[in-house]
Amino acid sequence: MAPLGWERAHASRVSRTIYHVSDGSPGRQRPAIRVGTAGWSYADWEGIVYPRPAPAHFDRLAFVASFFDTVEINTFFYRLPELHQVESWARRVANRPRFRFAVKAWSPLTHGRSGINVEDAADQFVRRLQPLREAHLLGAVLLQFPYRFRPIDSSIRHLENLSKLLAGLPLVAEFRRASWDSGQRLEALAELGVAFCNIDQPPISGNLPPTAHATTRLGYVRLHGRNRDSWFNEEAGRDARYDYLYGKAELEEWVARIEELGARGAEEIFIIANNHYCGKAACNALELQRMLVDNNSRAPASLADAYPRLGPSGSSFQRRLF
Repeated sequence: MAPLGWERAHASRVSRTIYHVSDGSPGRQRPAIRVGTAGWSYADWEGIVYPRPAPAHFDRLAFVASFFDTVEINTFFYRLPELHQVESWARRVANRPRFRFAVKAWSPLTHGRSGINVEDAADQFVRRLQPLREAHLLGAVLLQFPYRFRPIDSSIRHLENLSKLLAGLPLVAEFRRASWDSGQRLEALAELGVAFCNIDQPPISGNLPPTAHATTRLGYVRLHGRNRDSWFNEEAGRDARYDYLYGKAELEEWVARIEELGARGAEEIFIIANNHYCGKAACNALELQRMLVDNNSRAPASLADAYPRLGPSGSSFQRRLF
């Protein structure tokens, strides 16, 4: 667990500028809040998030969608799925009218890839999103940039180009460097109509600290965990990086930031838990959902068994906002 002193030391860095106009009146409509996990297909969720043995024809996506109002699709980042697969995802959540997908953009758009033209990559990516758009299920498109992506002129030009190539999509930009946390950069995002992704990551020098920035009507939060020792360790596997369970005090800090996003004009807020190892993301997402949306959100029986702090429905951390 990261020391709380790091949180306090960086509290003053949260900008007080409102980049999306809001009158702040008490009668303003409450933001739509969607809480969920980054992905749903993890082998280590068996027997924790998912029942084991699973019933015949068990559908992991439909199961997750019965507990949360969003999930982030990671598949697009690694490869473009076939249209029939995207159509299948849309069908499997069709009975959940509040549900929206967030999609992690194809990596050639954000990380570059030898031999792939960005314009062609954007065109292919947009075409594969069409079933979700037609079903009104696409809530956000996450442009996750690597740590090496610095706020220099070439990066800004790349962002401008992507905002044109992906025009009409609800774009969100995720940066990892603290140098992106400046009024000038936030204003540039607002002008492009790109939302800022507020993240929680290990407290390491140079890393972007926790923020509460709203540059469009779309607010976005991603929780990665705070495993300092494994974050930049090339020998550490994916599981080691994301094997982190947030405590009550840490979640309360984000509840306050999410409340601030609403005050700054975010009309729809996505909160994605990416600390996925052994279902920790599902546990924390459920706790945040109870704190932000519904005190009585139920937990999968196996998840409550794995994390007894969840207890019966409604017994975990509770708070209502807005």
